[in-house]
Amino acid sequence: MENLDVMVLRTLQAWRQSGQRALLATVVRTWGSSPRPIGSIMALCETGAVVGSVSGGCIEDDLIYRFTQAYASSANVQPQDAPQTLPSGAPQRVKYGVTADEAHRFGLPCGGTLELVLEFDPDPALLTELLDALSHGRLMQRHLDLHSGACRLQTTDQTAELSIDDHRLVNTFGPEFRMLLVGAGQLTEYLATMALFSGFAVTVCDPREEYTGAWSVPNVTVLKDMPDDVVQQFKPDSRSCVIALTHDPKLDDLALLEALNTEAFYVGAIGSRRNNEARHQRMIEHFDQTEASLARLRGPIGIYIGSKTPSEIAVSVMAEVLAVKNGVPLPRDLDVAHMKNSQNVAHNDPGVLVCGIR
Repeated sequence: MENLDVMVLRTLQAWRQSGQRALLATVVRTWGSSPRPIGSIMALCETGAVVGSVSGGCIEDDLIYRFTQAYASSANVQPQDAPQTLPSGAPQRVKYGVTADEAHRFGLPCGGTLELVLEFDPDPALLTELLDALSHGRLMQRHLDLHSGACRLQTTDQTAELSIDDHRLVNTFGPEFRMLLVGAGQLTEYLATMALFSGFAVTVCDPREEYTGAWSVPNVTVLKDMPDDVVQQFKPDSRSCVIALTHDPKLDDLALLEALNTEAFYVGAIGSRRNNEARHQRMIEHFDQTEASLARLRGPIGIYIGSKTPSEIAVSVMAEVLAVKNGVPLPRDLDVAHMKNSQNVAHNDPGVLVCGIR
């Protein structure tokens, strides 16, 4: 499954290339609680088709009612009472949820308010150029003139929050997040499935034919080269994560070392605390690593949810990856190693309190 922004832009591009009119809505400001963050986008076709989201659905319904004939045809509204069609010209700025009644009407949280910029009939050629740049891994800024509706694209080296003033809206779009998984076992299939639904492009590498031959998850790139070679070819960047899942040092270790030399935002390996300690020791003794150089290597990976089955372990790992991706610091109590150490202490010392019980 594609990154949501890419999906919206690609669908919008297809509508515009086919000659259909459409609008692009962008969340530019929020006050109080908001169902979607600043920078979220959705596209609306003149047919009433919608892709993406700026709310829980009620604001989308209002935009369909205001700007398309789809509502009129479905509700048997008389032509003289039908909503207006999509306007042309300069973008519009609209607010929802200014009053408590409006917040209730549009399904916003209590006290929530958001402001949208509505851009009419975006240039399909510029959408194609933007999508092409994203497909080649480039980070792009889209500059929209709020008076004329003119748009230009600019390559950038770093992510930035959406910015808006009286004259210009600048929104940054990044390429898809990518996940490289070493090993093609059952756990990998569960994790790959969750990553796809979270908007990651997923690559799996495993030179063992008995594993890749049984692979069953579609829309995943499966490679049979040695994992360290694949990491080099993959070229992990700051929107990439690399996770080793084979438990085999011959496959995992070199791949992890290669990944640690990149900008990957997450590098980790499955295994117990003892296996993780042994991995660190091997890398220090045989590959001239230090504890400092291995500080970015995560293990045991995942957050502690008491998982035992492959599917639950995948949930645990995916949750940690998303937390790191989103810049959310995880409490130490959610760390697998810390939690298991605490459990061992509790089990071995009957005087230790657990949940208030000795």
